[in-house]
Amino acid sequence: MHLTIFASGSTGNCALLSGGGRRVLIDAGISARRICVALSAAGCPPEELDGVLITHEHADHVSGLATLCKHHPLPVYAPGTVANHLRWSIPGVEVCLREILPEKAFAVGGMVVTAFPTPHDTPQSVGYRVEADGVVFAFATDTGCVTDTMRAYLTGADTAVIEANHDEDMLRYGPYPAVLKRRILSARGHLSNAECAALAAYLAERGTDGIVLGHLSKQNNTPEKALQTVEAALAGTKTHLYIAPETGRLDVAIESCFV
Repeated sequence: MHLTIFASGSTGNCALLSGGGRRVLIDAGISARRICVALSAAGCPPEELDGVLITHEHADHVSGLATLCKHHPLPVYAPGTVANHLRWSIPGVEVCLREILPEKAFAVGGMVVTAFPTPHDTPQSVGYRVEADGVVFAFATDTGCVTDTMRAYLTGADTAVIEANHDEDMLRYGPYPAVLKRRILSARGHLSNAECAALAAYLAERGTDGIVLGHLSKQNNTPEKALQTVEAALAGTKTHLYIAPETGRLDVAIESCFV
């Protein structure tokens, strides 16, 4: 299995998971043109996608979906409340929508996919666990806290994408208005570097080989701060650590480490 991240952050989120001739997009929060260019560069024309997995309806996760579906009517998988929002906000998307149930596995192009609930400031939000050919990948960003359900679905992943959104001091003493700071710091906001580090250590202790830090805030974090905090928590482990770019591209090979 192979992960290619095209964007991760408040300006847009989009990633490609591929392997064995299977290809699925996770979120479509950048322009359809950027998605198509990035897919072509990755050797995957958009018409070869098996589907799009949507985590939630915030614009930085779905802004490219309308045009993408208009020109490439792909299956779009989303849980009920998210699907309903997409129905009324994106004309014509209904024909593409495939409504899914959290914690109930379904198949996409031969991959076994399970959505699981994540706490975020939207009526419904999910992460995804994907299994194929003995390899497990898990994805969970935009999470205000780490729940037992999240831990259960992230545990056992060979590689996981988790959120390192902000450094708490940078956020608390930064320029954001107080109401926005409270939202980000809440249990339905975003994970701090310290919270991410604790989760990364938990997963590493249970065998996860690769951890990708995603959705870093440009205003309230730096890659250096995120890496320093999480690396300290992973000291003594052999876990590989990566930073997902806000723009650009990150390629990560995912291989089974549970043998």
